[in-house]
Amino acid sequence: MALGVVGIATLSSVVAAALTVRVARQVVTPPKTREEDIRVIAVSDKTITLTATKDSLLPGRYGLWFDQGEGYARVGAVVDATSTAVTRELISVDYGVLGQGARARLSGWFYLSPKELGYPYSDVEIATELGPAPAWLIPAEQPGDSWVIEVHGRAVRRSETLRAVEVFREAGYTSLLVSYRNDEDAPASADGRYSLGDSEWKDVDAALAYAVANGAKNVVLMGWSMGGAIVLQTATRSAHARFIRGIVLDSPVIDWASVLGFQGAEMRLPAVASKAVLAVIGNRWGKRLTGQHESIDLARLDFVARADELTWPILLMHSDDDGYVPSTSSHALAEARPDIVTFDAFSVARHTKLWNYDAGRWNVDIAAWLAALAPSAAATRERFRRG
Repeated sequence: MALGVVGIATLSSVVAAALTVRVARQVVTPPKTREEDIRVIAVSDKTITLTATKDSLLPGRYGLWFDQGEGYARVGAVVDATSTAVTRELISVDYGVLGQGARARLSGWFYLSPKELGYPYSDVEIATELGPAPAWLIPAEQPGDSWVIEVHGRAVRRSETLRAVEVFREAGYTSLLVSYRNDEDAPASADGRYSLGDSEWKDVDAALAYAVANGAKNVVLMGWSMGGAIVLQTATRSAHARFIRGIVLDSPVIDWASVLGFQGAEMRLPAVASKAVLAVIGNRWGKRLTGQHESIDLARLDFVARADELTWPILLMHSDDDGYVPSTSSHALAEARPDIVTFDAFSVARHTKLWNYDAGRWNVDIAAWLAALAPSAAATRERFRRG
């Protein structure tokens, strides 16, 4: 009997170790497919009926990816809802064949291309250490030295950031929408792995250098989800940090330990397993298990612990029902630095869907924050004039 118990314990340890390694690899590996947790029940010319999920029931307008990215549609207001199904306005089917039974996922993306915004724009390349990375440059209506660099989240692309162009352009900003290593359209790192902001910031720093070389003197960095972690690394590690005037964060990763702990709990992993995942990706010995060339400095990515090092005005927007990146660290940062952080807490918007849920509020809040930032912009311009 004792041997049997030992055997079961050993087997359990082996299974736990294998699961830890699998999850650790998933964290740092760009996904080839995305979970499609919604099924299309019916489609008409003007409406679409979907299975009810926390995302599909959200008010607002959204992108709907289906058939593993082979199709894209846009959905609007909720017309009717039950506990099992929701009928929404069908705004458009941009490509693909959308029919009954299709698997889909709701996305915070809405626009696919800057063409849809109606503003002049150009395709540019940012010279990163890994090679040229594509970006979209959307100039301000009037020439000026205020720029915003927009940084998308994990496993998506720069189209995610198009939602912010309008409010920044109306405030006089040129927008630079960037890609970074291991995006589908940007250079891959040697290991093809994410470092959760610990190396991606170098590509955003290259974009900052591009902006400065093209006349930027007052730069706002904006990041969504993992893009928030990347932006914070850029601000605190860049040689061009003196040009940064402020930071805007939407559903950001402030501390990876809390994020991975939350996601582990959602997967029903024991707390010890979530801590083991952190150990695997954060230590040299774990590199052989995950394929990373370098371990990730998780302490350097923790801006609750590093709150005192931040010096820029920050607009922080997060929904308490995020469901992917918990808002706890955002609250903690806001409480630690009320002198610089303006915290805009949503309650029903889920992850990176704040604009989709309430574009009016989102735009007004950013516009007001930018207006309050304007005096510091004038002071910065004067400093540059005086040399």
